[in-house]
Amino acid sequence: MNQPTLFQPHRRTTLLPHLIAVLGLLVLAIIYFSPVLSGKILSMHDVQEASASAREIREIAQQTGQKPLWTDAVFSGMPGYMIDFNYPYILVYKAVMAVVNILPNTASIIFMVMLSMYILLVVLGCNPWLSALGAAAYGFGTFSIVSLEAGHVSKLFALAYGAGMLAGVILALRGRYWIGAALMGFFMCMELGANHIQITYYLFMTIGLYVLIEGVSLIRAGKGRQLTLGLLTLAVAVGLGAGSFGKRLLVLNQYTKETIRGKSELTAKTTNPDGKAPSSESKGGLDKDYAFTYSYGKGETLTLLIPNAAGGASSGGGLSTDSEFYKAMVNRGIDPSAAKQMAELGAPTYWGDQPIVGGPAYAGAALLFLFILGLFVIRGSMRWWLLSATVLMVMLAWGKNLLFFNEFLFDYLPYLNKFRAMTMAFCLAQLFIAAGAALGLQTIVNQKLTFAQLKQPLLVSLGLTAGVALVLAVMGGAFFSFQSPNDGRILSSIFGEAGKEFQSALISDRQSLLRADAIRSIILILLAAGAVWLFITDKIKTVIFYPLVLAIVVFDLFSVDKRFLNSADFVSKTVASVLFEPTAADQQILQDKSLDYRVFDQTGSFMETNRTSYFHRSIGGYNTTRLRRYNELISHAFQSNTLNILNMLNAKYVIQPGQPDPANPQQQAGPVVIPNPEVLGAAWFVGNVLQVANADEEMAAMKTLNPRDSAVVDKRFAAELGNLPGKLDHTGSTIQLTSYRPDKLIYQTNAARDGLAIFSEVYYRGDEDWQAFIDGKPAPHLRADYVLRALRIPAGKHTIEFRFDPPLAHTGDTVDLICNVLLILLIGFVIFHEGRNRRSELVSEPTPVVPSSPEMPFSTSEQTKATPPQRKTGGTKTR
Repeated sequence: MNQPTLFQPHRRTTLLPHLIAVLGLLVLAIIYFSPVLSGKILSMHDVQEASASAREIREIAQQTGQKPLWTDAVFSGMPGYMIDFNYPYILVYKAVMAVVNILPNTASIIFMVMLSMYILLVVLGCNPWLSALGAAAYGFGTFSIVSLEAGHVSKLFALAYGAGMLAGVILALRGRYWIGAALMGFFMCMELGANHIQITYYLFMTIGLYVLIEGVSLIRAGKGRQLTLGLLTLAVAVGLGAGSFGKRLLVLNQYTKETIRGKSELTAKTTNPDGKAPSSESKGGLDKDYAFTYSYGKGETLTLLIPNAAGGASSGGGLSTDSEFYKAMVNRGIDPSAAKQMAELGAPTYWGDQPIVGGPAYAGAALLFLFILGLFVIRGSMRWWLLSATVLMVMLAWGKNLLFFNEFLFDYLPYLNKFRAMTMAFCLAQLFIAAGAALGLQTIVNQKLTFAQLKQPLLVSLGLTAGVALVLAVMGGAFFSFQSPNDGRILSSIFGEAGKEFQSALISDRQSLLRADAIRSIILILLAAGAVWLFITDKIKTVIFYPLVLAIVVFDLFSVDKRFLNSADFVSKTVASVLFEPTAADQQILQDKSLDYRVFDQTGSFMETNRTSYFHRSIGGYNTTRLRRYNELISHAFQSNTLNILNMLNAKYVIQPGQPDPANPQQQAGPVVIPNPEVLGAAWFVGNVLQVANADEEMAAMKTLNPRDSAVVDKRFAAELGNLPGKLDHTGSTIQLTSYRPDKLIYQTNAARDGLAIFSEVYYRGDEDWQAFIDGKPAPHLRADYVLRALRIPAGKHTIEFRFDPPLAHTGDTVDLICNVLLILLIGFVIFHEGRNRRSELVSEPTPVVPSSPEMPFSTSEQTKATPPQRKTGGTKTR
């Protein structure tokens, strides 16, 4: 390629244009998130929930200087792996994040997305202007901004570092082995640090596509050796990058098998008692219905082009006083101010396929036009990779709406069945759309393509974007009903029996929203097409063309993004520091300074929030990697045996909604505390032990079990029970918790005779990760009552200790340290090597990324008769 880049071999290039471009991207991020300059921060729901679940771990770490490896704050106990875990030797990641954290909050996240994308585009051969354009388009893709508003910070960082990984892959396969390895190793380390394995998995699917497509191209060109060396280099780099977070990978691989993403021991006898095999049953992963809950509709995919094609966000709003919905409310006698508020903030305008959505996957109308145009002018393997990767991500995002494809992958592609919410694949589609648009423009500039050469691609691209938008603006009602299956329920919840009367008004407004945004998209596409036309006809030079196209793309995305994330979403640090306000019920419970008890909160969906976990050790919580057996107990036995299960889980307090005051029924009282006098405490002895054959029989017993005097045990633990009889006399035996730390529990017991003690603690990898000790000596423990720990206690006074000390964590620390040191050495060597080469003599030109002439998909009479003269680009030189 004629365009020199920082990553092409032995080219003398100046860093100044790149530094200016990167600084411009930072300024762009700060402008969008300008409230951070006044000390405000973005209020993010998922970050709030995550912080609430981690409070116990962080408070104990602050008091003792050491993070507990287990937390009792959520789901009666689980490892801290996916909440807040200690990784002391992730040296590279910590160094980078220390720098990132210096930047303005929130803006730094999008800046990192843009910076990594900028690096990828420079590797592909784009100049600073067009690299900045593609980077901004990736960073401000609406679906990513919506994800940030929801608090999906790890997803955004994974999207960021994924672009850098792609840059490393491309360089390595193009013969730049050392720098490709360094980039791949570095960004692989950061990618795993982001800790969003689903995005990483999707990213490797696109890397696989690139290796396949580029590999075929290299073999055809007789460059099999280059391909082999490139792949070997990448394998080493991936190994180093993965090893730099070896501890996380090791423990998570082990932990995943025990979570809802692992294989259940229950059969259809329990999960589907009527005997019919459930169609949603997975082969060792998530339930298919659960995994495919969030699936993008095929028609809804038009939001890539028209943001309001499906009505916007499911939270509603976006209408004005000119809307039919507002007029219908006023005509029904609703107060105009209340009707205005409902129209602007609560009108159920979304009619797409998803249960909840924060906003559309809008790629940008102008960007989409440029991407399609780019596919016509980019030649070779790069074009097919960009196209196939985009299509693959869209197909994945369709989920259950393309079931034959996604179900096949879900069943047979390793590890894919561990993931849910497949719609997030659209975030990666944005990467390839932005890259194709930028690289297409770079090709047009480099090859000095004329209007005669681009006329047909321009017209086709306009037809596929502006043409489609025009048809929908004029005839949208002919293709869609603009109705959602949830309309009746939602309208009834707002207006009662009169809800049906607002349906037609709502449909009319949904059509108007689509029409208005379709016209908006047409205008922006025409502006982008006009800029290209002005350039290829020598009406403007690059000095005007670049900033003009950049401005169109940025304005397009900014204006839509602001609908979903704007200044109103920012709060002061003081407000943000208080995640939840304690109620009178919380304050009453907190007066109890007992070592160990739990709380059951009935004021909401207890398995979908960490609010209770912020103040107490909770029966419930919110985490998509909760332990499978605990989740099954709640799903299949809790409803039929609630009180007994609460007793064995040590739920000492129950929080219930307050009752309205009879004198003032409209005044809802706050939550109230109900002490549970039947709670069994931290541990107790049982008199009956029922051994069963399998998990189904365990669960059947749990539906009626009274755990006060009986325990149900799987026969696989017969050895741990030893010669204990089924009937036990535990009269006079006592056991008491004397020291509490989530990962280290100490009890004092006085057993009148040999017996079986049940502990109100979740069983997890007994005798491996959780270990039991009697008077300092290891003692095997077992699982009882489907989820709890049990231990055979000999007669007499003893000290019992449970300690959580997973061996893989220690192995992982060693792997982390070794691989981080090796990765630092690799990066240091490459910096030295590249610096020395840049000081050496110039060598021959590299193999171009984009060929010297475009491959035109159409042949025209003008093209066959004569070759048009080349344009003069004039203006500033393109570097």
